[in-house]
Amino acid sequence: MTHGGIADGAHAVGGESRVPLYSPEFAADPHRIYRELRARFGTLAPVELAPGVPATLVIGYRTALRILNDPEHFPADPRVWQRTAPPDSPVMPMLEWRPNALRSSGSDHRRYRTANVAALDAVDPHALHATVERVAVPLINAFCADGSADLVSQYAFPLAFHVINALLGCPPAIGQRIAAGQAAIWEGVDAEAGNQMITSAVLELVVLKRAQPGDDVVSRLIAHPAELTDEEMIHQIATLYGAGIEPEQNLIVNTLRLMLTDTRFAGSLLGGSMSTRGALDEVLFTDPPGANYCVSYPRHPILVDGVWLPAHQPVVVSMAACNNDPAVGAREFTDNRAHLAWSVGPHACPARSPAYLIAQDAIDQLLDALPELRLAVPDAELIWRPGPFHRALSQLPVVFPPALPMHVN
Repeated sequence: MTHGGIADGAHAVGGESRVPLYSPEFAADPHRIYRELRARFGTLAPVELAPGVPATLVIGYRTALRILNDPEHFPADPRVWQRTAPPDSPVMPMLEWRPNALRSSGSDHRRYRTANVAALDAVDPHALHATVERVAVPLINAFCADGSADLVSQYAFPLAFHVINALLGCPPAIGQRIAAGQAAIWEGVDAEAGNQMITSAVLELVVLKRAQPGDDVVSRLIAHPAELTDEEMIHQIATLYGAGIEPEQNLIVNTLRLMLTDTRFAGSLLGGSMSTRGALDEVLFTDPPGANYCVSYPRHPILVDGVWLPAHQPVVVSMAACNNDPAVGAREFTDNRAHLAWSVGPHACPARSPAYLIAQDAIDQLLDALPELRLAVPDAELIWRPGPFHRALSQLPVVFPPALPMHVN
């Protein structure tokens, strides 16, 4: 890895037309696009995250590891890039600088990350298990007698929303505004209005928790020796919501889809051989909910794998493409955690354990209650939502024999 003048045999990324990652065609079959990009470009491909927002997509597993573990050459701070980036781009809220661990480098990053890790590490897994059950049962009871449901809107989204609210100690009315803002940002539709909605709602939560602390993540962030300001608190909490609703919802839904369509798992709904844990690990490997993210902004032009990456232009790691990189060779999914779905290096996801537990418990609760669940439409008819960052179904319609509501403890 070097930076400076153009070397013999090297070429600049983006010399060819860029592939848009925001199109319905990409959403419908991203793995075909990744294979085509790999055949044309190797480990680094020129893409567009939105109109007028060029980026380099990392699609080689070993290359991703090098970049993710080298924050000196690949810092996460986008402020120089932002000076010339289109300010009204729908992807700006996902990429712009914020005073949080995700978008900071050096001592700022360490300060924010230390506070977040401490607040999240104090989450009690037994209490979290009870929270997921308390949230899941009424959701299932609301549709179990109908014989059909959409597991995105009726189960995975409200479950992720209510569980993150509980973890953060957030009253439902405030949480509802935050969730609506997050949805606008991930979809890239009226993203700036979504950003503003989140900011005002989260500030309300911070003011509440400074006055009335509790046993929750927000109160622990406030009490941390890092002494986060209100503005810093807003951005830590917005990031936790961003990670805690949309990717969690998609992890639950994508795993349920796999279990309902793959014969190795379909049997397990009625006591077959492969577990929810095995299905989660396979989805995290083959079709992770955060498909393309872990963005960095090189300080200088830098030569990687024979390609010159421009200074201050987004370098986006495709966890989905890297995990499926044929150069790494065939791997067993079950009990293999070598995937990049949680990222690695200094920006690795600090909420990995609770996120995994929530998804596993949510799926087990549903399948215990409705073991004869099956898709209401052929798998090929499911529609994937466009967007450069996520792997997300618009709906997961299912049918099942109507069941009596469960007892709520």
